[in-house]
Amino acid sequence: MYACIDLGSNSFHLLIGEWVDGRVEIVERYSEKVQLGESAYATGVISTAAFERGILCLKQFKTLMDKYPLERYWALGTNTFRITANSEDFIQSAKRIGIHVSTISGVQEAVLIYAGVISELPTTDNHRLVVDIGGGSTEIIVGKQHTRLLTESMAIGSVAWRDKFFSNKTPNLIELEQSLDEAVDAARQVFAQVAPGISKAAWSEAYASSGTVKMLALICNAHGHSQGQIKLQTLQQLKPLMLDNILNDTDLPGLKERRRDVLLSGWSVLVGLMQAYSIETINFSATALREGMLDFMVKNTKTLPILMHSDLPKVSYAKTSVT
Repeated sequence: MYACIDLGSNSFHLLIGEWVDGRVEIVERYSEKVQLGESAYATGVISTAAFERGILCLKQFKTLMDKYPLERYWALGTNTFRITANSEDFIQSAKRIGIHVSTISGVQEAVLIYAGVISELPTTDNHRLVVDIGGGSTEIIVGKQHTRLLTESMAIGSVAWRDKFFSNKTPNLIELEQSLDEAVDAARQVFAQVAPGISKAAWSEAYASSGTVKMLALICNAHGHSQGQIKLQTLQQLKPLMLDNILNDTDLPGLKERRRDVLLSGWSVLVGLMQAYSIETINFSATALREGMLDFMVKNTKTLPILMHSDLPKVSYAKTSVT
């Protein structure tokens, strides 16, 4: 039995699975909205409040992990760990409660995300565009089966964009709409940096993962569109409804309250991405980094084509008690 811990800038996730009859079966999933990256993009440090929320969440994860006969676990820190000056302090605090955390690069993160997304897709020769919009970074991959043709990590995410463009707590309609338009323009410019490579890779299917994308997919579904499918035209039509939701606290079908704070920032990042790469329709993928981590642990080798040259951190062996 194996456990994967994904320490994202917005949420922490725990996935526990076991190998049964040649495939992984998920035993436990647990997520907590920690927002470790809150204000980190402006200050360069994990705030005291976010630090405490993160450690409390890891203590809960450790309690849950101790209920299972784990052979190995893997805990990975993503963008907030890459950009903050006190991330090592957090890693040492996590170690004291019995969880060893490794920081991975954006490219390493993208490698595992791609492995996780394609794990649930049928085998074809199509070139697939895979994106993951996190709290602090967005990973972009184009691949054919287990071969990656392009792998990028961009410094843009739903929490980072919220802190940058939507920090005004009492905006009026004109100000909020202007911020939204500026956020989309800025996102489009960031993603345009690698647009030539994306176009050259000649993808024919597009998939997106993460909580931000799931949020937008659920909203689109609640407004009559196919489950798991997001259309650029639909996102643009939702703009006035989202503004009304934020300004007047009106109902927005499909939106969960705990995701409301990244509604506008997540929307602007995805719209900017779809515009930059001329994507009319993108499909939500429920599998991503955690499933890629689990796949790697089970196969336990770096010689797989999808992981070649990635130099990923070592997997930790589970301990039965905290030392």
